[in-house]
Amino acid sequence: MIIVHDIFVCKPGNASKLAKLFKEVMADSKEFVNIMTDMTGQFNRVIMVSQFNNLTAYENSWEEMMKDEEKMKKMKEKMANYTDMYLTGSREIFKVW
Repeated sequence: MIIVHDIFVCKPGNASKLAKLFKEVMADSKEFVNIMTDMTGQFNRVIMVSQFNNLTAYENSWEEMMKDEEKMKKMKEKMANYTDMYLTGSREIFKVW
């Protein structure tokens, strides 16, 4: 199993807004696990946690998402200005032993 952290460092005042947006948009994703915001460490971080059986399943999830044109259209509409809420981001992929 692998766990994926998509990490966003938000502009001040935007972490909770971005977290709520991600939670809404990812609600029907079977791989979605949690949305987390920082309590210690770096400020203004939002971490979206997803879980997959393996890297192939992770790659396939992207391909499946792209195939559903209606779903992608709705997601793009909801996420239209999300890039205005964060400064930078990164992705971490962990293997669970």
